[in-house]
Amino acid sequence: MRSRLFVFVSIVQAILFSAHWFVYATAAYFWGGWAASWQMKLAFALLSMSFVAASLLGWYSYSPLVRFFYLISALWMGFASYFMLASVVSWIVYGVSAVCGLGWRPAWIADVTFAAALVAGLYGILNAAWPRVVRISVSLPNLPTQWRGRTAALVSDLHLGHVRNGRFVRRVVNKLLALQNDIVFVAGDLYDGVAGDFEKLARPWADLVADRQAAALGVYYIAGNHEEFYRNAEYLPPLLRAGIRVLNNEKVEVDGLQLIGVHYRDAVNADQYRSILRSMDLDRNRASVLLLHAPVRLPISEEEGISLQLSGHTHGGQFFPWTLIAQRVWKKFIHGLQRFGTLQVYTTYGTGTWGPPLRVGTRPEIVLITFEALGT
Repeated sequence: MRSRLFVFVSIVQAILFSAHWFVYATAAYFWGGWAASWQMKLAFALLSMSFVAASLLGWYSYSPLVRFFYLISALWMGFASYFMLASVVSWIVYGVSAVCGLGWRPAWIADVTFAAALVAGLYGILNAAWPRVVRISVSLPNLPTQWRGRTAALVSDLHLGHVRNGRFVRRVVNKLLALQNDIVFVAGDLYDGVAGDFEKLARPWADLVADRQAAALGVYYIAGNHEEFYRNAEYLPPLLRAGIRVLNNEKVEVDGLQLIGVHYRDAVNADQYRSILRSMDLDRNRASVLLLHAPVRLPISEEEGISLQLSGHTHGGQFFPWTLIAQRVWKKFIHGLQRFGTLQVYTTYGTGTWGPPLRVGTRPEIVLITFEALGT
């Protein structure tokens, strides 16, 4: 296990070092002077190692110093992505200028491209810090009469830890309290996989559970892939004490609606996932809602008669240009309400961020789902 982790970390670090070298080499060529100094070379070498070092420290420590280091390194990774893009664009523009005889000065080209990268990064920080409320309507066949017009709030991927912490979860809970939905779904990756004060991070949820107007039918949670970095005993007891209902690969009846929850790790294997669903004795003639962290195993979910699957995980790629890669991976299920045969799937962009706290081309969201009977 440790040897595989060492190989993985080494590969990631090599990629980051190469990317940082390219940005440094671009800055040195286009600007020269201070940008080509040995001090700048050393700074880029150290910055290339910052996020890996912060992540390793962050797994073991929740100290203020480690959290600050993690935040700074995560912010730098976001800006570094855009400086990398700016470097590529700089060379392309420089080549066009040379071929066409435009005579544009290299320093001027770099001024424009790197300034645009800086603006994009700053916008991404502000955009990521402002969760929007997104409202959708979903029509389900055989929806119980009492569920018609009811609303559910869906949050996912808060990634609470060193970047998004107690103040962030308090803001999210306050929004949920103000919206006063009938039920709340938390679709995994509530935590980031780093060390945390789980008692403090779980405490705001108790206020939501206690407010019978904001979540009268309860708050339900399933684990995502980032919770796999913990032992259940580390993070689950505080959530249970806060009153959150953890769905442990089970079906519960919520006022006539079949609510199903499957943890991410238990859906990785197709046969295991199918076996879990079949053990629940689902009634295909009644509406059902499935919480599963990622929009995966859709053929099995449809085959077993699920009406609606609610997922997150993709982040929409979080920020450009990674949004393009995520689009190729997840295709139409990257975000929004989609169909897979008779199964409806809603994938949320998520409420928080992983790694760089930036969003460009996506938005953090709290999704309000109004249930309607099919045909109404």
